[in-house]
Amino acid sequence: MTSNQYDAIIIGGGHNGLVAGAYLARAGKKVVVLERRHIAGGAAVTEEIFPGYKFTEFSYVVSLLRPEIIRDLELPKHGLKILPLPSTVTPMENGDYLGAWDDHDLTRREIYRHSPKDAEAYDEYARVMARAAKAIKPIINLIPPDPSSLSVKDLMGLLKVGQFAANLSEKELYAIAKLATQSSADLLEEWFEFDALKGTKAASGIIGTFLGPRSPGTAYVLLHHYMGEIDGAFRAWGFAKNGSGGVSGSILSAAKALGVEVRLNASVKQVIVKNGRAVGVALENGDELTSKVVMSAADPKRTFLQFVEQKHFPDEFVTALQNFRTRGSSGKVNIALSELPNFTALPFKGKGHDSALHRGAVSISPSIDYIERAYDDAKYGQISKRPYLDMIFPSMIDPDMAPPGQHVMSCFVQYAPYDLEGGWNDAKRNELGEAVISTIEQYAPNIRKAIVGMQVISPKDIEAIAGITGGNIFHGELLLHQIFFLRPTPQWADFRTPLKGYYFGASGAHPGGGVMGAAGMLAAKEILKDGLK
Repeated sequence: MTSNQYDAIIIGGGHNGLVAGAYLARAGKKVVVLERRHIAGGAAVTEEIFPGYKFTEFSYVVSLLRPEIIRDLELPKHGLKILPLPSTVTPMENGDYLGAWDDHDLTRREIYRHSPKDAEAYDEYARVMARAAKAIKPIINLIPPDPSSLSVKDLMGLLKVGQFAANLSEKELYAIAKLATQSSADLLEEWFEFDALKGTKAASGIIGTFLGPRSPGTAYVLLHHYMGEIDGAFRAWGFAKNGSGGVSGSILSAAKALGVEVRLNASVKQVIVKNGRAVGVALENGDELTSKVVMSAADPKRTFLQFVEQKHFPDEFVTALQNFRTRGSSGKVNIALSELPNFTALPFKGKGHDSALHRGAVSISPSIDYIERAYDDAKYGQISKRPYLDMIFPSMIDPDMAPPGQHVMSCFVQYAPYDLEGGWNDAKRNELGEAVISTIEQYAPNIRKAIVGMQVISPKDIEAIAGITGGNIFHGELLLHQIFFLRPTPQWADFRTPLKGYYFGASGAHPGGGVMGAAGMLAAKEILKDGLK
């Protein structure tokens, strides 16, 4: 048994844990990050699943990573390179397609081809959404105040929220109130008539939630994804060089350069508590490390219900955490290909060719009803027979991801419910893989013969591999009762916890999921504010 004294121990080497560690080390603190796997990065990792084929196993696109983190930690110097995704193409069931390109006029003309009315509405919709996203963006960097508290800190926080609200126009306030409560279907049906346009936009409102596009609250999730920003380009999505592991790798490199110690294969068994205070951790291998503070970058249930004996928390706090909704609804299918799928909507001729759609995303979301039907299956514990798919071809953007002339394809799949009837096993994984392939086959008939290898990841696998309870990609659904000062629980949304010296900074904290890093950064800043005492 060994014992080491640190200023801060961080449980979990996902991107939030690494960001927090880097910020604390930047302030001169002695920090260790403990990661249970053989690789740092959490759900943002790149691994070689089949020889020569590299996959971003779980998360796969970058857009929400905070620009201030990129600047503060000098991530480009540590290898961060984000390659833009220039398009989203939605193949339609009639053989046509809807394309959204990085050229605004081209996109507008494309929508006009399907619906002149929608082309007219599109610019105004984009303006309203961009204004709403920019309006709520300052909240991302706010420490959520407790509205029931009369402490100076919380009153000042409420004042900040009030000032922020006072700066909004009447129109913006109404727009945000509607977005916070509406379903994405209701929102989009007010604006558009063309099914494929509504379906593709509605898909952003269900990602990571166990809800359908007609469920209230999904318009907020749509807005959360609307806040994408790369290099200050608002609403931009990209793919990192070397995949999501390229993002985590750059943060890891920055953290190490600042003096952070990162231990792999270091699974935490328990937080050590003495005199009502977190003073270190015990590892599964018997080692004990001591520190002035402990921060968890694991999901809320592991953080509060697994690592710490429940006697150290108030009963109502434990109950609130037990009720925190973490049901995973998304799967991932990673495919190694001998050739690109040839989509009949935008075909190419001959081997070695590609069409414009392979350089961006391909979305199987032909209508709101299509996605709602996929949700109907999941509601009753079934895999969606015709799932919503968001596909990208990383090897087209970054050729190092596959052997020469070969390709990798990343499919985000919804719905694959965590609580599957009969439970997840190899037969059910095969069923999910088959649902994905047969769905793609409707639009790209050559897909089956092009498959060299396929990895199917269910929410159960996300839980087992990445250590995320329930396999929920956001560590907890982005629902109205689980955001801002309610995330993860009322009174404890400021990255502190009822246990002194124990902090929480992960996707299950404010401001939520995605490869954003904000929770890790804000938690580190609060730890420093408390003086590491």
